Amino acid sequence: MSESTTTDEIESWLRELATDLTEPRPGECLLCFVARSLDEFGCDNQLRFACRFRDLRAPRAVGLERRLGQRGGFCDCEIFLNGWSVHSRLWSPEREVEREGYAEIIEAEPPEELPPCTGVRLGSTQPCGNWERRRRGW
Repeated sequence: MSESTTTDEIESWLRELATDLTEPRPGECLLCFVARSLDEFGCDNQLRFACRFRDLRAPRAVGLERRLGQRGGFCDCEIFLNGWSVHSRLWSPEREVEREGYAEIIEAEPPEELPPCTGVRLGSTQPCGNWERRRRGW
């Protein structure tokens, strides 16, 4: 096998990997894509992944940044800090356990790993059923 053939194969493999990591999957919603991207690459204090999703899957969603900002999502991580959270039906339930003769409450917790995206139609920036809006106020 020649060196140029090996190089071409490696470059092809890297392009496929980069596509898998940085592009929305078929039917994947905005929030599942942004959450997956944040897990891989972290936040840069911009709406980098949200805008990438819009540019690739929903270019007509010209008000996306404004809409996310209205919910407190001025960067990718703030979408989840202020705007949306994993749907409560996916959380482990609050439970009471007994330890050393005392009752201890274990609070409900979000899942360690998100379930697969339940999907949205092409062109939508709405979240799938894995997400719910955070309630505002105390």
